[in-house]
Amino acid sequence: MKLINSEKLSKALVNKDFFPFFHVENIFLDQIDSSSIIKDFPDINDGGSFHVDAILSGESIRKLIKELESEEFKRILEKKFSINLDKAKVVTTLRGFSRKKDGKIHTDSKTKILTVLLYLNLNWPENRGNLRLLKGNNNLDEYIKEIPCTFGSLVCFKVTDECWHGFKPYEGKRLSIQLNYIYPEALSFHNLRHKLSSSLKSIFKKRRK
Repeated sequence: MKLINSEKLSKALVNKDFFPFFHVENIFLDQIDSSSIIKDFPDINDGGSFHVDAILSGESIRKLIKELESEEFKRILEKKFSINLDKAKVVTTLRGFSRKKDGKIHTDSKTKILTVLLYLNLNWPENRGNLRLLKGNNNLDEYIKEIPCTFGSLVCFKVTDECWHGFKPYEGKRLSIQLNYIYPEALSFHNLRHKLSSSLKSIFKKRRK
């Protein structure tokens, strides 16, 4: 059974006022079991991104990632942003914990073409942890749209010099999957950076025990 509602994804409108993006409040089909997906998400208690190949996850998460990395999903994004992703490579990372220092205003690396963020938080209580897509680089309160971190909330934006985003300080569980379409020459750099980071975090975690 499929997890992602492709029809809802296809119908989402792209906002191009400051930089191209779209948001879907709940990307999942109605009949999916949210508790199963949450249960299968890795127990991440450190900040930062973990490469999907460097951390164990359950069957539902692996299936979800497979759909996010699928040709069908990619073709929908190509049509929405009027771009060709045939030569693009995909890097998928997981986040499970937000630190107070996270969320600073930034744009994504120029090695990236598109960024997709899918949030997986049930009963999300903290407005201050919501992602904000911004009009500029110096004020979190001047935002185009606030993206809730609720279960199934998906946002995708084209990486440009003006794709400013961030969120107010929040510490605690904040589950998300990040998918990046990157230029092929940058693939080895992204994979090495995320896998090395994941390995170092694992080593330091063991030393603390």
